[in-house]
Amino acid sequence: MEGDLQLVVKENPDDLAQEAARIFAAAAVDCAFKKGRFAVVLSGGSTPKLMHNLLAEKPFISEIPWEKTHIFWADERCVPENHPHSNFRAAKEDLVDKVPIPESHVYPMSTEFTPEKGADAYQRTLSDFFKLEPGEYPRFDLIFLGMGGDGHTASLFPDQSALEEKERFVVSVKGGNPDVYRLTMTLPVLNNARYVVFLISGKQKAEALKTVLENNQERLPAKRVRPVSGKQIWLIDREAASMLSKSVTYGKT
Repeated sequence: MEGDLQLVVKENPDDLAQEAARIFAAAAVDCAFKKGRFAVVLSGGSTPKLMHNLLAEKPFISEIPWEKTHIFWADERCVPENHPHSNFRAAKEDLVDKVPIPESHVYPMSTEFTPEKGADAYQRTLSDFFKLEPGEYPRFDLIFLGMGGDGHTASLFPDQSALEEKERFVVSVKGGNPDVYRLTMTLPVLNNARYVVFLISGKQKAEALKTVLENNQERLPAKRVRPVSGKQIWLIDREAASMLSKSVTYGKT
């Protein structure tokens, strides 16, 4: 593993979620105080669910300045918002509907259009929110990402052309399980963040995690997330860390 990445291993998924919620709350408070707003990106999958539940409960729900928080998504399946496979639906039920965040501060990816038009729409959303000039990229305060057993992250899958995108913020892709069209943020956006946190849980992720963190020749998508001028933490549980051969530090960030 590269020395400038921080690896934190927690005993179990509950401890992992507690630490992730702490990171979310601390970043929200800091950014709201220093900049007047906090822009955070969520991802889908089962691992963030526990974090979302904690954020909607005390003490976190009372600590976070929700009126200054803006929530975006790293990727989305091109399904209706009420579909069981919708990342937005999951976060809406677990978090958004339970906290006092203004509705206008929640930015789901548009899935009512064709995938290409949906990508264009979210591209405009990001450009407008950050008031970007040509050649500039969005700079999120915090991005939460997961990783699949194949090493994909967001909806950036191995060997797909989306990995080489240099200009667009959002593109449409097809793949994954289920194998459907999706929208995803691109590597230039992920790598421009101030803070990226990977949440990895379970033995089924152990082999891919070992490959990403310990094989310097491998080019899996998750390995290509390297913030240019930000911090990166791999926050994982003990089962996910079970195949790592190098010593790791257990404890808080």
